[in-house]
This record gives sequence, C-alpha cells and structure tokens, in this order.
Amino acid sequence: MNDIQITVIGAGHGGKAMAAELAARDFPVRLYNRTFSHIETIAERGGIALSFWDGHTAFGEIQVATSNLAQAVDGSRVIMVVVPASGHYDVAAALAPHLQDGQIIVLNPGRTGGALEFRQVLRKHQCAADVILAEAETFLFASRSTGPTEAHIFRCKNSLPLAALPACRTQDALAILKQIYPQFTFARNVLYTSLNNMGAVFHPALTLLNAGWIECSQGDFEFYIDGVTPAVARVLERVDRERVTVATAMGIRAQSATDWLARAYSAHGATLHEAIHANPGYKGINAPATVQHRYIFEDVPYSLVPMAAFGRRFGVDVRGIETLIDMACIIHGTDYRHRGRTLERMGLEGLSIEEITQLVETAVIPEPY
Repeated sequence: MNDIQITVIGAGHGGKAMAAELAARDFPVRLYNRTFSHIETIAERGGIALSFWDGHTAFGEIQVATSNLAQAVDGSRVIMVVVPASGHYDVAAALAPHLQDGQIIVLNPGRTGGALEFRQVLRKHQCAADVILAEAETFLFASRSTGPTEAHIFRCKNSLPLAALPACRTQDALAILKQIYPQFTFARNVLYTSLNNMGAVFHPALTLLNAGWIECSQGDFEFYIDGVTPAVARVLERVDRERVTVATAMGIRAQSATDWLARAYSAHGATLHEAIHANPGYKGINAPATVQHRYIFEDVPYSLVPMAAFGRRFGVDVRGIETLIDMACIIHGTDYRHRGRTLERMGLEGLSIEEITQLVETAVIPEPY
C-alpha cells in the first residue's frame, strides 16, 4: 500500500471518482461528506466500484467514509477538496481548527481565485497550522457518479497545472502530489491556474444557450457534442478571448481553449467547434437535467464574476462575460455579482497588478514607499 494518507472532501461526481481511483491504486483514502446519508452506503459496502472509458473496472476500498471532519483529516498528508467552488468558504471555515503542520490542501479545482479566497477564510478563522494551500487548473477527470456506490471516469487529462499560494511553495507541494498524480505539472502561480479556468468558458455559456433544450428534454442530449453548434461555439470563443485578454493584462500568458483541448485531451481542430467535437472525452456526457445546476450557480459567481471584476479593474472589455452573468442573474433570479467571489473576498481590493503578483508569489504585499 502507498503510504501517503489522503482525505477526499466531497462525495459528488468528482469526489467519488477521485476517492475510488486513488483507493484502487492502494492509497489509504478517507472520504468526507457533510451529509452522512449521502455516503452511508459507501461506508456499509466499504468502498466504491469504478468503471473507466476503456471498459475496465476496479474497486476502491475506502478506509473511512465519515461526516466527522476532524476524524477525516487527522494525520492526513494530503487533503483533496472536491466540492463546488460555492462550498470553498464553508470548507475552509470548517477545516481551520483541524489542520496540522505539513498538510497539503488542494482545491480540485479552485475556479477563479479559489486559493485566494480560501486563504482569506483560514486567516479569518485564525488557522495557525503551517499548511501548503494549492489549486489545480481544473479537475483531473471527466467523471460522473452512476449510483450510490458507483462512479465512472469518461477520460483522464494528460496534464494538469497546479500552483501553491504562495508560488514559492509549489515545488514542495508537487514533490508529494506527483507521487499521487504524475499528471500534476508546475504552474507559475495561482493567477495562472485561475485564469486558465476552462469551466468559465464552457459551462455557463453552454448551459445558458441551451436552456430551452435542457428544460424541454431534462438534459437528454450530449452536452458538449449536440450542445456545441457553430453559433454556440462562437460565443464560447468570444468569452475565451476576453479571458485570455484579462490574463494578459495581469501579466499571465493564458492558453486559448483550443490549445487547452490539445494539451489536456489531445483534441485538435482549426476552430473551437472542431476541437470540442474531436474530444472523445466529451462523448457520452449528457447535459444537466435542469438549469438549476452548478454550471450556473457555481461557475457564474465563482468563475465569471471574479474574471469580470479583474477585467473592470484593469481596463479590459468583458462585455461577453458580463452578458452571460446578466443572463444567469435573470434566469435564476439571483444577484450573482453580489453573491460571487469579489476582489474584496479574495483579499485583492485596491491592489495594483504588481502588488497582486507579489502577493501570489510570496504572500507578502510590499509596503508603500
């Protein structure tokens, strides 16, 4: 058995798949979910049955499945947070009194500014433990929960950039994390992982522009294949250009969505429409059954809202992103700009680009002259 004790926080589509996959490779895994009834059958069975895109299966034996957070994280070397970004605040607040020196916390993923907000919450709750906080650019798997004790992985990404906050600790994190997932690669800092957030490009626009079809069919169509028509792809390309421009304004060289698909999935195309349709990892993934879905209530306030805030702060035209935020607010009857991840919540209010860069690189903001 591998000797790196891992705790997976969250037992949704991603958390169940990650816990099962790690356990199937003989890592000691504890699975935490705040609602025990959601994992009770996993505790009773002792693990999760996992199937893969190539037809093979495995069983991941879970050491402990619990709703007791202190029990879940005590002595763990790595804590994998696999919950929607809307839950990051609550997870950070709950973890603060239980963390121990030397632990590594990974947000899978951070969306936009996840590690920055998480750090602020730990500080607010006076966490004194010397931990390494990191965020992944996206989630390693395309996966779904297929039953109470079952999960399926549609595809695994070829590589996945990861950065610690501050960036001077990224190599320390990777020294341990690459033993778990060799796909993790070095990213310059959390601005890079946050602004290469592809969920911001794909999820909200696809859901909003297919809202009628989703409500009519309860999601009975292939989300990335049927849902990405040439017209929809042009909206995705507009949002993607704005994201890349925001990143450039902040000193980050971001990948385009087409370049990302080539790196992550070896899916190539002259246009984004072609590249998405060339990705075998997207085949078989159905659309959400409802527009009341995390692709809006997570990705709009925790991906698009902070991205738009960066754009406004540093003079970038983000009208395409703002339009999607407006549509989401109307459809859900919610002010996502108020509820979302603001510059203040990330600890960046009033900071210059130079100060933000210094903060993510060293965790220290230089004193004014």
